[in-house]
Amino acid sequence: MKGRDIMPGTFTPRRAAHALMLGACLLAGTGCVRFGAKPPAQLLTITPQSSVSAGETLADANDNALFVDLPVTPRSIATARVAVRDGNTSFAYVKDAAWVDLPARQFQSLLAETIRARIGRLVLDPGQFLARRGQTLEGTLQDFGIDAANHSAVVTYDATLMSPDGQRITRRRFTASAPVTEIDANSVAPAINQAANEVAVAVADWIRTQGN
Repeated sequence: MKGRDIMPGTFTPRRAAHALMLGACLLAGTGCVRFGAKPPAQLLTITPQSSVSAGETLADANDNALFVDLPVTPRSIATARVAVRDGNTSFAYVKDAAWVDLPARQFQSLLAETIRARIGRLVLDPGQFLARRGQTLEGTLQDFGIDAANHSAVVTYDATLMSPDGQRITRRRFTASAPVTEIDANSVAPAINQAANEVAVAVADWIRTQGN
């Protein structure tokens, strides 16, 4: 029997069987077809322990507003995966867990809400304004994850506070840790949340002492 070429689009028995199977999956809704990667078992987030009450209004002069920039992060935590430091030079990630948003954006929101609630400052997102007339808080989120050797969550933020005219710049490092019993999807978020809130409270109290 001589071989023959099959032109693209030819309906062979194999293709017919595949089409029938695909149609059966779609009609039955059995999940035979998957789009994209398998989602993680848990999506994790952090939440502020201090927050502004619903309906509360904060208003201030333009030059007394505080702009909280998105922190810079090293590549090890510039990801939705939950970082675990294995040693001085290596990282791993928590299995079956991911952040709902990148650590930098979550920590920026936590900082802003904590500062509003704790010291009553009008806090603005720099991305929403073309010009800045108040103080600016920017910095680097150095740690936002788990230290496996010490079984603890660690959050470290290097803050830089600039005056409205840019003539006065103050820098300070803030760090906090919290114990974690198991390094798994159920245990890491509460510990990181506790450490992140401790850092945010310390930053807010520091800003209070710096004036405008």
